[in-house]
Amino acid sequence: RDRGGDWSSDVCSSDLVGLLALTCVTSAANLLPRNYEASDYYVLHIDSEAAPADIARRLGLSHEGQLGELEDHHIFSAAKHEDDRVQDAIKARRKLRKRGASEADVLDTVKLAQKQKLKPRMEKRGIIPAFKGEPSGALPKRQEVNVENPVGLARQTEVKRILGIHDPIFNDQWHLYNNQQLGHDVNVTDVWIQGITGHNATVAIVDDGLDMYSDDLKENYFAEGSWDFNDDGPEPKPKLTDDRHGTRCAGEVGAAKNNVCGVGVAYDSKIAGIRILSKLITDADEAIALNYAYQQNQIYSCSWGPPDDGKSMDAPGILIKRAMLNAVQRGRGGLGSVYVFASGNGAMAEDNCNFDGYTNSIYSITVGAVDRRGDHPYYSEKCSAQLVVTYSSGGGDNIVTTDVGSNNCATTHGGTSAAAPLAAGIFALVLSIRPDLTWRDMQSLAMQTAVTIDSADDWQTTTIGKKFSHTFGYGKIDTWAIVEAAKTFKSLKPQAWLYSPWIKVNKPIPQGDQGLAVTYDVTADMLKEANLERLEHVTVTMNVEHERRGDLSLDLISPDNLISHLSATRKNDDSTSGYADWTFMSVVHWYVPTP
Repeated sequence: RDRGGDWSSDVCSSDLVGLLALTCVTSAANLLPRNYEASDYYVLHIDSEAAPADIARRLGLSHEGQLGELEDHHIFSAAKHEDDRVQDAIKARRKLRKRGASEADVLDTVKLAQKQKLKPRMEKRGIIPAFKGEPSGALPKRQEVNVENPVGLARQTEVKRILGIHDPIFNDQWHLYNNQQLGHDVNVTDVWIQGITGHNATVAIVDDGLDMYSDDLKENYFAEGSWDFNDDGPEPKPKLTDDRHGTRCAGEVGAAKNNVCGVGVAYDSKIAGIRILSKLITDADEAIALNYAYQQNQIYSCSWGPPDDGKSMDAPGILIKRAMLNAVQRGRGGLGSVYVFASGNGAMAEDNCNFDGYTNSIYSITVGAVDRRGDHPYYSEKCSAQLVVTYSSGGGDNIVTTDVGSNNCATTHGGTSAAAPLAAGIFALVLSIRPDLTWRDMQSLAMQTAVTIDSADDWQTTTIGKKFSHTFGYGKIDTWAIVEAAKTFKSLKPQAWLYSPWIKVNKPIPQGDQGLAVTYDVTADMLKEANLERLEHVTVTMNVEHERRGDLSLDLISPDNLISHLSATRKNDDSTSGYADWTFMSVVHWYVPTP
């Protein structure tokens, strides 16, 4: 990509002719405990021909091993020092080269060097107060009395009989079968009756731990795919008093069919725990975590992100981005890991999931929430990067699931934190019958089979006749529909890209709703040259100077007048930094050619 300007857009699609054979790397050599108080840690990306031991000797470092699954990325350590000794050595080497030094130096093989720093914790996206003055986790009081629908209750009783479900709170798991508001659930029971319950599928819960000794989870716990990156060990068991979030998310996916609590949406799937949210970690640790056991862990469920405060603008660092790219290229034997991220709970603060670099990644399936009545919950963020929604708390209701303890149930789970693992579990059902599907196949299936929700008023009809809403994405996930479609789905061709050049604007941004227009034409010849046949994601990378970032908004408008609200104004965002090389993403313009 030409980095000579101020504006760039990428188009991701699928029209390459061949596949590149990839060698999968597995390594646990760098899962040793780290002591950030006594030691400094560096990650270096080096030429594949270079020897890490030579680099370590040259810099006076200890080689700790490869950085997880990232080839040619290595971790080095040294005694604590306030300076960055690696960058200092590289700068000194550059000066010598400018002066004409011709002798070879192993430092010339270093492509990237990063001293690791502990970073703020990512925030869990569970239930937040709806009104000021309510205690944390409180829900608004229900305004109506729910009465069981006789037809719905009879059908639920029949489903329990057919499947042998005896779990005591199954009747309260309205997200699986809603016996009050018929049709407002994930439509999974007939899928179960077909025998599709998650066999041979594995979901990794990347969170604050997973209670593998819970009677509801231990049957499906997948130890080989689990690790504690906070306390350095193979068991990601919750240790802090508020380490309940991951266990609750895990219960939504893989709580076993037994006599404890309820069932998971994929109750015969395997669930792994990857613990990263309970202490400060570095980008290097997070990169390893998001690739951990990526040949066995098929789906990574991530119900967290930067603060949903309406003023943060945070993206994963370069090592984390490379790990996610590595996972979609090499995970699952080259089919690609499936990342599922919660869209965020900052709607009341006018937050937007396109200000979150995890949820606006093309490698993520971003999932928002809808409540049991089909309404938009007060917390669920809107954005053009949101692909679908599924059920969670709101309107006085919440999600009941497994809790920490041998036989404990949670009754106050919710937020987009609950939506993401529910979606991950549904995707596990898909992979249980079609393990050959790629990460992009899963995105396309979710888009194509999503069901429009009547309560939104911002639906647009897209070029392919689908409906898109910034509130609900392409709609709610319907388990029956996505599983049926998956049975005959033909995998997509390999991914292709079209890059625009940077476009320099250098004009003041006017006040009001007229804005400043910048156009870019994509021609048929450009598409042909890029080998691009269909359109999935559009990304726009921008640099904008402005004295108050929260006053900016940005729309991407296609020739057929489809509008992506890439960014929206935010009342809490007083930042003077504008947009600094920030990438926005849209799934609004998804295009599939007519057969």
